[in-house]
Amino acid sequence: MIIEKSKEEKNVTDPEEILKSPYIFEFVGLRENKNYLETDLEKALLSHLTEFLLELGRGFSYVAQQQKIKIGSEYYYPDLIFYNRLVKCFVIIDLKLGKLTHQDIGQMQMYVNYYKKTQMVDGENEPIGILLCADKDDAVVEMTLGDTKNIYASKYLTYLPTKEELIKIIKEEKEMYELENNIKKE
Repeated sequence: MIIEKSKEEKNVTDPEEILKSPYIFEFVGLRENKNYLETDLEKALLSHLTEFLLELGRGFSYVAQQQKIKIGSEYYYPDLIFYNRLVKCFVIIDLKLGKLTHQDIGQMQMYVNYYKKTQMVDGENEPIGILLCADKDDAVVEMTLGDTKNIYASKYLTYLPTKEELIKIIKEEKEMYELENNIKKE
């Protein structure tokens, strides 16, 4: 049934069709307000890889964890690398425990540029960067990204939100969506 469904799926050209926010990582067993490191979250996600792929959405395939890349004279280690067969591109995921910063976004831009210049082959779309963060300031994200189309910041939760929290999240996302669409129309 899954194979039949995948054959029916159309090719996706807009990366936003495969993204969501927030992602719910309740399956990893990390609880709210507990002290853990990014590496703890990364290990928990990979030990529950099937559930993580299902939470990411359609078309994702695992490629690497902490892949060593050399840029100039320095080595860098993006947290997780996936390939999405529907969008036909690499998806680089960096995990952030706290509030997302402009430095985090700049680092992701560097990773996306690296994959674009060194890993893409003919017929593939440009790589996508996803910053999964516990918190973000949408104004900082917007100002840092500017017109950049292939980097996204999404929140994650390590627990299933309460009804009230879920209503708040939906309202915030709706307001951001309406604000973005009103700005684009002007």
